[in-house]
Amino acid sequence: MVRKKVIILGAAGRDFHNFLTHFKDNRDYEVVAFTATQIPFIDDKMFPASMSGELYPNGVPIVPEENLPELIGENDIDECILAYSDLPAAEVIRIASIVNTAGADFKLMGTKNTMVKSLKPLIAICATRTGCGKSQTSRTIVNILRGLGKKVAVIRHPMPYGDLEAMRVQRFETYQDLEDHDCTFEEREEYEPHIENNTIVYAGVDYEAILRQAEKEADIVIWDGGNNDFSFYHADLYMTVLDPLRAGDEVGHYPGEISLRLADIVIINKVVSADLEDIERVRDNIRKINPKALVIEAASSVGSEKMESLLNKRVLVVEDGPSVTHGNMPFGAGFIYAKRMGVGELIDPRKFAVGSIKATFEKFPHLEQILPAMGYSDVQRKELEDTINFSDADVVIQGTPLDLGKILDIKKKVVKINYELVQVSGVPLETIIGDFVQNNC
Repeated sequence: MVRKKVIILGAAGRDFHNFLTHFKDNRDYEVVAFTATQIPFIDDKMFPASMSGELYPNGVPIVPEENLPELIGENDIDECILAYSDLPAAEVIRIASIVNTAGADFKLMGTKNTMVKSLKPLIAICATRTGCGKSQTSRTIVNILRGLGKKVAVIRHPMPYGDLEAMRVQRFETYQDLEDHDCTFEEREEYEPHIENNTIVYAGVDYEAILRQAEKEADIVIWDGGNNDFSFYHADLYMTVLDPLRAGDEVGHYPGEISLRLADIVIINKVVSADLEDIERVRDNIRKINPKALVIEAASSVGSEKMESLLNKRVLVVEDGPSVTHGNMPFGAGFIYAKRMGVGELIDPRKFAVGSIKATFEKFPHLEQILPAMGYSDVQRKELEDTINFSDADVVIQGTPLDLGKILDIKKKVVKINYELVQVSGVPLETIIGDFVQNNC
């Protein structure tokens, strides 16, 4: 039998998951390569033979996506599977056009062949864009469940940019676990708040193996989704967070609209910061796309551990990296806090950027008054440290959830802020989760 030749287009996440759940032992297909995009330092690797199965005794190459047309032609590829997220619909069509022009079919995989069934009750918390407030929602749901006496484990969307074999199944309970796994800043931004909340976090590469480990120590499993990807698992309760500051993106980005359509509960976050017409636009899209969903409105409460006067101060704001880069947010919680506290001046970090940090600003020209917390390698972490210290800021506002002081040697005063979900309207989340526990546990 002739096997269809496939390339999986990815960013070190769903691409590996789709391979492991559908292609690994499937003799109808031959996966020739993964391509890599969005995140630096993950191409020119191999997906390990130890996880690839008997059909791939040497593993599977990971190559840059910019070589896609040549790869299709040289390998007589039949299908290209798009398996990364937070893409405008027009970008999906652009990629499909490249694939089709080169001669291959273009494919998007759905829930049937990619979702894994949990043995424990599972709540999926997803979002229609990066930076909607999904992680703070996850922490809120964890706290409610813990208040009901339930043991909870969080499984986080993948970010495996290091040794894939060593990262097959990862468990994080302490800060030392972050050090032991040599986590990137992006990983720390997601794991540290859970660790501070005394919550065990699982992540890695093999998400069925990860789920089976998490089930051993939890009454209820939380899927804490990343980007705007839909859940890797079948959910007993599916919650999706929307952002009215980017109204329209909930139906204009892939695969965020899938999570909107799957949602049992829709949370419109940031309603205090958004314009009423944008909130109503989001409500209207929900009514059109998923009228059966229960709608809740919420806000992100932004504050700092220690009050610090910022009047007449020159301030550098460091924000969550993925949210403001490929998430396309012009600012985050740190910027909002700075404005609220009446800073003297928000400095332009581009003037002080070095190395890959300077290249990041060139790649994302919408960033002007904020510095993304980029730290995917030791070199890049040092370049971020230098950019901060070279600046003429009096104070650094840390809008990223990770604690920069634990990793970087910053020579300036740092104000660390935090943000939590505050429900504004709708059926109380405590009632929703209480009913879920009663019906599923």
